Amino acid sequence: MSSDVNFFGKDIVSMRDFSRKDVEYIMDLAEEMLPYAKGEKRTKCLEGKILGNLFFEPSTRTRMSFESAAYRLGLHVMDVTQTSMTSITKGETLADTIRMVDTYCDAIVLRHPNEGAARLAANVAESPVINAGDGAGSHPTQTLLDLFTMKRSKGSIDDLNIILLGDLKYGRTVHSLSHALTMFGAKLTFVAPESLQMPHDIIESLKSKGCNPYMTDDLNDVIQDADVLYVTRIQRERFPDPNEYKKVAGMYRVNNEALRESKKDLIVMHPLPRVDEIAPEVDSTEHAKYFEQAFNGIPIRMALLASVMGGEL
Repeated sequence: MSSDVNFFGKDIVSMRDFSRKDVEYIMDLAEEMLPYAKGEKRTKCLEGKILGNLFFEPSTRTRMSFESAAYRLGLHVMDVTQTSMTSITKGETLADTIRMVDTYCDAIVLRHPNEGAARLAANVAESPVINAGDGAGSHPTQTLLDLFTMKRSKGSIDDLNIILLGDLKYGRTVHSLSHALTMFGAKLTFVAPESLQMPHDIIESLKSKGCNPYMTDDLNDVIQDADVLYVTRIQRERFPDPNEYKKVAGMYRVNNEALRESKKDLIVMHPLPRVDEIAPEVDSTEHAKYFEQAFNGIPIRMALLASVMGGEL
């Protein structure tokens, strides 16, 4: 596809580095990637190149979808799934680990438990670095697949009424997503207990872009007008105090009764994994988009890999 947008050699660290034009380019390319992602067509546009897949924090969907995306493009993958498999256990710094991996690969995908790790990696690596999640910080590829899912489901993202529900304090997916949605003039509603509401600095940043999110702890008060309900897991692993987690665990549960007053075309999304915040009975309804959402990680990540590594269909 022809465009004046050029991602070749660029790092993908934060959605704050993206313009609306950048987002639309990646989504359009992901649309072209769909038949390849499904195995209906084949391409080897990145054959002979090597991807370093470094996952220093547990992951299923992100890691496997990056691997699947890489193989669909003809890439070879060097996969490291825990720090115990690296010289970090011997005292090597993350910066030195990245420098070494950089000499072996043409691009690096990094998931790390510490916020800022991806930016550090991007600063020391010559090859492009793609952030696959850094602590409670950013998760730009998740945001892109979320936007892609909304666009494919609703036809357009512009002016959608979107509820973000659950752990908005520690949930990096909603941090990235809320910023991105301001590009499309979306109306945002944050539903969370006070202790897990969106951080103040993010709210102030959203306001500076003309978005004034509505905040509440009651889903029933706002579900009727929503176009998208984006549910997040309350993340035990992010809480410094286990007792604080116990106070809010299981506070929200989306089931068919909760959706009874919603629009017929409301879509329910979730970055997964879920625990008990979405009842299995919702899976068989037309509202459920979270498994399709997970699949959409493949064409989006194919689009990103091809763009930063110079592959053309």
